[in-house]
Amino acid sequence: MTTNHTHLVHGGREDLRELGVHALPVDLSTTYPLAGLEAGTASLDALVEGQGSAENPVYARLFNPTVQRFEKSLARAEAAESAVAFSSGMAALTACILALRERGNHIVAVRPVYGTSDHLLDSGLLGNEVSWVSATEVADAVRPETALIMIETPANPTLKLIDIEAVVRQAGDVPVLVDSTFATPILQQPLRHGAALVLHSATKFLGGHGDVIGGVVACSEAMAASLRRVRVATGALLHPWAAYLLHRSMPTLKLRVERAQFVAGELARRLAADPRVGKVHWPGLSGFPGAELLGRQMLGPGSVLAFELPGGHASAARLIETVRLMTPAVSLGSIDTLIQHPAALTHRVMNECERTSCGISPGLIRLSVGLEEPEDLWADLDQALEACSPASRAA
Repeated sequence: MTTNHTHLVHGGREDLRELGVHALPVDLSTTYPLAGLEAGTASLDALVEGQGSAENPVYARLFNPTVQRFEKSLARAEAAESAVAFSSGMAALTACILALRERGNHIVAVRPVYGTSDHLLDSGLLGNEVSWVSATEVADAVRPETALIMIETPANPTLKLIDIEAVVRQAGDVPVLVDSTFATPILQQPLRHGAALVLHSATKFLGGHGDVIGGVVACSEAMAASLRRVRVATGALLHPWAAYLLHRSMPTLKLRVERAQFVAGELARRLAADPRVGKVHWPGLSGFPGAELLGRQMLGPGSVLAFELPGGHASAARLIETVRLMTPAVSLGSIDTLIQHPAALTHRVMNECERTSCGISPGLIRLSVGLEEPEDLWADLDQALEACSPASRAA
C-alpha cells in the first residue's frame, strides 16, 4: 500500500489552522518555564518514563514540540502508532539495541547492512553479541537470549532484497528491525509485513537536500516509550531545527522518490548494456535476485544502484575522480546524484573478508541518483567510463 500523498502534506500539521499559522513553527527553547513545581515534577516523571508528551516540556533533552511534529508525520507515512526521532541514524540504531537489552544481549543480523551499523553490531561496544546469518538461517540462529533481528532491505550497497515476512516467520516472538532507508515509506512499509521497528537514516531521502542529519524509528507506542527512555538518558534527541527541515521535506518525498527512481532506471539499463561495465545491481533489472518482491513488498526498485568495474579499485578511483556533474561524496537520497566507493568509504570499517563475502568488491561503485536529466548524467558517466577503459589507461 502506497503512502498517501495527502498524508505527507498534512501529517504533523493538523493544528496549524487552530494556531493561526501556515508555516511550521520552530521551538528552539532549551528550557521551559514551569507553571508550578508539582506540575513540573509530574511532567518530568512522565517524560523520563517514556511518555510521548507532558503538560510541561521542562527541558529540551526530554521533549521538543517541533521534533514531535516530524515524528507524527513519519509515523503516519509508515502506518505506525508512533515514531521516535534521534540526532542521527546511528543514534537511532543504538537506542533500539539498548531498549531491547532487557530481552537479552544477542542479536541476529543479515549482511550486508550499512558499514557503520555492521561495525556497531560486530564491535560489541553496546555489550551485545551478534550472529551473522543468511536470510534463510534466521530461525536456526535464534536463542532464548536473542533480543533483536536486524535486516536492511534494500541492502547497502548491493541492493540485496530480503523477504520481510519470511524473516518475521522465522523470528517467532523476537522483534524484527528493518532498516528501510533506501526504500523510504513511499516504496516500502515494513510494519505492514510484520516488522516491529522500521529504521530510517533521515539524513538521506527524508531530508533529501544534504543539509540535515537525523534518524527515526517507527514502531508501536509501547516500543516507542522504551526508545524515548533511552533517548532521555543518552541525550540523543533530534535538534528542533533538523526536525523542522525534515518535516518541511516530507510533502515532496513522494515526488522526489518517484522522479529519482525513473532517472535511476534510465541509467541502470544503459549500464547493464555497456561492455565497459560488469554486473549492475538494481532491483528493477530483469533477473535481479528477489525481484519478485517488487509489487508485493516494495512498490518500486528505488533510486540507488551499484555497478562493478572490471578494473577493480584503480578503475573505481579513476571513475570517481573523472565525473564532473555527479558529486563524489558519501550519503545518498539527495536531490543531486552522489557517487562513492563503498569498500574505501562507507563500508571500510568492515573486515575485508566480510566485505568480499557479502559482495562489496574493490570495483563496486554505488550511485545515488538524483533529480537531474538522465541524458546529462549518462554523458557524465560515459566520459568517465571511457577514461577508465584499458585503452585510456594505456595511453
